[in-house]
Amino acid sequence: MSKRLAEINAEYERILHSDKSNEQKDKALAHLMTTMEGEFKIPSLRDESFEKKHRTVIALYRKLSQSRTLD
Repeated sequence: MSKRLAEINAEYERILHSDKSNEQKDKALAHLMTTMEGEFKIPSLRDESFEKKHRTVIALYRKLSQSRTLD
C-alpha cells in the first residue's frame, strides 16, 4: 500500500507543479481523489474507525482535498 501512496503523492506533485490552469488542476486532483476512494475503499461518510486504521491514506486524501481551489 505504501508504494501506491508514494505513486499517488508523486502524481499529486506533478499536478501541483504543472502549467495547467487552476481549474484543470482541480479536476485532476478530484480524479486522483476518486481513484483513492476506489482503491482504498474510503467511505463516503467520515468513519473514525477507518481513519484510525488508515492514517496515511486519509492524510494524503485530505492533502489532495485541501489543495483544490474550488473557485
